[in-house]
Amino acid sequence: MFYVIGLGLCDEKDITVRGLEAVKSSARVYLEAYTSILMVQKERLEAFYGKTLILADRDMVETESDEILRNADKEDVSFLVVGDPFGSPCRIIHNASIMNAVGACGLQLYNFGQSVSLVFFTETWKPDSFYDRIKENSGLGLHTLVLLDIKVKEQSEENLARGRKIYEPPRYMSIPQAVSQLLEIESLRDEKLLSPSSTLAIALSRVGGDADDQRIVCGTLEELSQQPSVVFGDPLHSLDIVGKRLHHLEVDYAQAYAVNEETWRQVASKDYGCALE
Repeated sequence: MFYVIGLGLCDEKDITVRGLEAVKSSARVYLEAYTSILMVQKERLEAFYGKTLILADRDMVETESDEILRNADKEDVSFLVVGDPFGSPCRIIHNASIMNAVGACGLQLYNFGQSVSLVFFTETWKPDSFYDRIKENSGLGLHTLVLLDIKVKEQSEENLARGRKIYEPPRYMSIPQAVSQLLEIESLRDEKLLSPSSTLAIALSRVGGDADDQRIVCGTLEELSQQPSVVFGDPLHSLDIVGKRLHHLEVDYAQAYAVNEETWRQVASKDYGCALE
């Protein structure tokens, strides 16, 4: 049997009992290592699971799938992913992911629309399809979860073109950079969707981690862009664009994480039409 197993968001103890049983029964266990990261090193996972883990980077996943699947019809093989694997035509063992843990910031999951990804811009490539999804969500008053890009074991364009397997240092998009890119596209599209001073957003990092690791910071886009990166904690980061169907209880809950509580409430009341006491 080939298992795809969600590991949750934090450390080695987030795996489910069912997932751990599958890992322990497996002849080989792969750890997907390029779309996301856990908050602990591979060695801690190995010690807890009692298994040696094979790191599956992008190159292995895309070019060595036959090896990963070898003998899966005769013995158990596990493929571990951070968060939740969602769907796949094999045996899935689910877990928590940022898609549901985002509720930690106080916004109601019922009020989220489509999620979007924001990639690192280059001088020649600045995709803006995410803007249309945020616009669609905004039209319904819904929040948008923005997943920020990571670059792990990536090749430069030159090394890729020359076939040289030389990899760049890991990069993780920060909240200030994400806000800068969002506003850059807004300036190009000029549809008055995202405003530095009147669009509220909530930054999250290491959701599901210990109290010292998890960070939640909220404010206007302008306020978030002006904070030093250290305020937002270590990666991975996500950003919630707050929708106009903002409930007063959401405002009250998130206020504890506001850069400026007075501004947070003023914008929620004046620009979002939220009835506050």
